[in-house]
Amino acid sequence: MRNTTLCYIERGQQYLMLHRVKKENDLNHDKWVGIGGKFEGNETPDECLLREAYEETGLTLTEYQYRGIVTFVSDRWETEYMHLFTATEWTGRVREDCDEGVLEWIHKDRLAALPQWAGDRIFLDLLRQGAPFFSLKLRYQGEMLVYACLNGKELTL
Repeated sequence: MRNTTLCYIERGQQYLMLHRVKKENDLNHDKWVGIGGKFEGNETPDECLLREAYEETGLTLTEYQYRGIVTFVSDRWETEYMHLFTATEWTGRVREDCDEGVLEWIHKDRLAALPQWAGDRIFLDLLRQGAPFFSLKLRYQGEMLVYACLNGKELTL
């Protein structure tokens, strides 16, 4: 089981999104995702978030909120606990080049038109609705979302 972070950095009605197009054998290839990554050593979710945000974007987050835990279960990949954050303040400038892909500010209304995981659409909608801290379980067969459960209640897909 691995632990990761994912953060949606907000600027008004936009999120800083990462179009994953640069890494070979990337399970997120060509998807638009927030920023984040795998825990290192004995990192806490906050420490991983801050490190990954700086490494991928060049930004030092100064105001962020832990929004939920997402459990990914898959027939292809290791089970993952993803610690989900949003951030609203930072210092620094967005770097021009990111090893993971292309960074771009995207209006929240345009997100649905971008290639994303089906489960990402669920938690992005929860974030937009201002949902309190939540637990979301997502089960995939290949790239198909086959089950979703929010705070212990199965969702209709």
